[in-house]
Amino acid sequence: MIVVAEDHEDIRYVLKRSLERAGHRVVAAADGAAALEAVREHRPDLVVTDVDMPRMTGLDLCRAIRADDDLRHIPVVVASGSLLPGDESAEAAGASATLLKPFVPAQLLALIARLLDPAPRA
Repeated sequence: MIVVAEDHEDIRYVLKRSLERAGHRVVAAADGAAALEAVREHRPDLVVTDVDMPRMTGLDLCRAIRADDDLRHIPVVVASGSLLPGDESAEAAGASATLLKPFVPAQLLALIARLLDPAPRA
């Protein structure tokens, strides 16, 4: 299961549909606070979050997940149009990976596959 945190409804819809078509169960949240509640309730395999959202930013969501002993193992992908290449704020917040918008769903799916199956390929 994947929790998606994205405040733009159209982007949230595209992310949810793309992930579902790839075989993932998805819980979508419109802001970071709702996403944190979903993470605590569902214990997902991975979180995908935007940065700029109401109530709680994606970076604050990432920090909250990393500060919780029961959740800190969950990979967090920060997907943002507001971060510039080389910006280390997502990494500093504990993000597992950063994906700069705009991106195509295949890029996100490849990143998720790598994070959920980190075993090196021969």
